[in-house]
Amino acid sequence: MTIGEAAKTSGVPAKMIRYYESIGLIPKAVRNDSGYRFYGVADIHALRFIRRGRDLGFSIDAIMQLLALWRDQNRASADVKRIALKHAAELRSKIADLQAMLGPIEHLADHCQGDDRPDCPIMDDLADQAARVEHDVREPARRRSKTTRRHSLTT
Repeated sequence: MTIGEAAKTSGVPAKMIRYYESIGLIPKAVRNDSGYRFYGVADIHALRFIRRGRDLGFSIDAIMQLLALWRDQNRASADVKRIALKHAAELRSKIADLQAMLGPIEHLADHCQGDDRPDCPIMDDLADQAARVEHDVREPARRRSKTTRRHSLTT
């Protein structure tokens, strides 16, 4: 089948199929005399495998490892489980990071009147943080400048 048909059948956009070929995630497609790519049943299975892995949030590197294990009939399921558990730990960490962001955002939104007035604790917080960052960037430069002047006066 052509790349368009493969995309439709597998649920992977043609652009991604070309990308997966370019990085070696799937083998280069067979081309006819006109240069059109053609894909077989095994290619479609691999593309569906990749799509499911991406849907579950696996990285390209992890999917590459999983594909290699999928193709290896002598694989140890422990190797597959190790990759899955590593991914689960990464997801837990991301969830914790997102939850840590959620509390302050909800707190700020709860304290915003949400009316026609311009004052807003959300904007105040964002602006205060921006000012702190600017201060932190400028302050070390001032300290270095004073230290340099003192050093040059004493030598």
